[in-house]
Amino acid sequence: MSLSQALNAAVSGMRTTQTGLALVAGNVANADTPGYVRKTLDQVAVAAGEVGIGVRAAGIDRQLDIYVQRQLQVETTGGSYADLRADFYQRLQQIYGQPGGDNALETIFNNFTSAVQSLTTSPDSNAIRNSVLGAAQVLTQQLNGMTVDIQGLRTDCENGLGNAVDEANQALQRIADINQQLGPLTSQDGTAAVLRDQRDNYINQLAELMDVRVVAGDNNQVSVFTTSGVQLVGLRASQLRFDDRGVLSPQSAWSADPTQRSTGTITLLSPNGGKVDLLASKAIRSGKIAAYLEMRDQVLPQAQAQLDELAAGMASVLSDRTQAGTPVVGPPAGFNLDVGGLKAGNKIELTYTDSTTGAQHQVTIVRVDDPTALPLADSATPNPADKVIGVDFSGGMASVVSQLNTALGSTLMQFSNPSGTILQVTDDGGTNKIDVTAASTTATASTLTGGSAELPFFTDANTPYTGAITSIGPQSKGFAGRISVNAALAADPTRLVVYQTSPLTPAGDATRPNFLYDQLTKATRDFSPQAGIGTVASPFSGSIGAYLSGMVSQQGEAASGADSLKQGQDLVVNSLRQRFNEAAGVNIDSEMATLLKLQTAYGANARVMTTVRDVINLLLQM
Repeated sequence: MSLSQALNAAVSGMRTTQTGLALVAGNVANADTPGYVRKTLDQVAVAAGEVGIGVRAAGIDRQLDIYVQRQLQVETTGGSYADLRADFYQRLQQIYGQPGGDNALETIFNNFTSAVQSLTTSPDSNAIRNSVLGAAQVLTQQLNGMTVDIQGLRTDCENGLGNAVDEANQALQRIADINQQLGPLTSQDGTAAVLRDQRDNYINQLAELMDVRVVAGDNNQVSVFTTSGVQLVGLRASQLRFDDRGVLSPQSAWSADPTQRSTGTITLLSPNGGKVDLLASKAIRSGKIAAYLEMRDQVLPQAQAQLDELAAGMASVLSDRTQAGTPVVGPPAGFNLDVGGLKAGNKIELTYTDSTTGAQHQVTIVRVDDPTALPLADSATPNPADKVIGVDFSGGMASVVSQLNTALGSTLMQFSNPSGTILQVTDDGGTNKIDVTAASTTATASTLTGGSAELPFFTDANTPYTGAITSIGPQSKGFAGRISVNAALAADPTRLVVYQTSPLTPAGDATRPNFLYDQLTKATRDFSPQAGIGTVASPFSGSIGAYLSGMVSQQGEAASGADSLKQGQDLVVNSLRQRFNEAAGVNIDSEMATLLKLQTAYGANARVMTTVRDVINLLLQM
């Protein structure tokens, strides 16, 4: 090797070593910087012919495990989803109250039924009557307050979605900016490695918000997609938009139809002008955004629906009176039903048997005062076996008969109006193909002294609760937020006992108190499976107290399951983060060892340069 070659080799060694020293210094300085990945120098020998004449820095490597990084991003998405769900479930549990606590819903309901039970033994006690009304008012106020709190949680979700979209847009724009900056840079440029660290940090922020998939491209650039395949960012960033609807109510619901939607949706605007509703396309499946959506549109509305079912059940079991029809001797045989007292939402129930096959069929006829709500679906009642028919009563009895004969003519039942408000339903006469075996009406009591034990104890604000169905939904929707004790009953507590004025019910008569207690604690009622308790094929059937217990139990189990998922996901994320840091994190001891090696190499190259200088000087002196 000539002296010039030796000198060049030493110079290249010193330059490469200086680069290595700078990397070590950077590693040590950023040992505690979040998202920083340890850098190492990739160096290669430089040769001329068959003679090695130096060394050069081929590039700067980031020391990380790509597979672990990808897994960590996936599990981070799941972890943020699980953490947010668990937090909201915990807040929901606080609304229901600690089981057995004074403010727990079950405790307050039991206080009410206990007060009613006391009234059964002392119906003439003014103090106990007032106690019943006081306990009822506490119960209705609790249901009102829980509705406000649940809708408050939904509003928090709405606001959280808006904030998450803002964070996502910032991350997307920064990823696009870094992609563009990386384009002209080479792997030897230390700036490229720093930019890639920053980009990974923004991708991690995005992964906390939604499930993403990262695809590597040329020049260290990447494209980011949702796991469903929607591109979010490449060299240019898409823009997410969220149309926040502010404070939500029980009637607020998401819909793919913008004219029907009353909650915000997330729309992606791509750089080329494309537009995608990410909620309608189900593009976001995990992360904080998915958790917010699940709580806002599923979990919390279901909790509200259960409260509404409870409130509707309390009102209906105390006010609804079922009367069997009067038999009609045939042929044709059937029943007469007085439908004059039916209100919107009240119903007629029919049972007929196919004489040929012996099969029994059930039909539920519902009075509907809003024609735009027709036709009704069979799911309008909890009964999975009945056929539901909605009838508009506004046109009078002739119209009612015509609607029923049109809707149910295929069953061979015949409807007529022999007089007044009497609806007659009969079989097919002489052919004996069907037999009408049962018929009844269920109407809501509207007065406190109607001559029977039923009474409108609870009302919908100041109007009776009848279960009416309109084009905007059933009356039960949000009813827990409106339920109240009948103002007339609160003004005259004697009506807890007196159910008729002629003759006047004795002050010590326990008929109505016994009815109230039995209906609240023993009466069996079918509850809508759409609230999440029971199934369509087998709806929950039981007392008000049993439904309340099932509701609280289900919510408790869901909260426990959410917490278990959170703990398991946190364990996975922490384990992966530890594995990632083992490769990517900075170890000070290791860096110091590398520093010593570089110092030694630097000194050796400097010694070579000194020797070459001395030799050249000696030659010049000769």
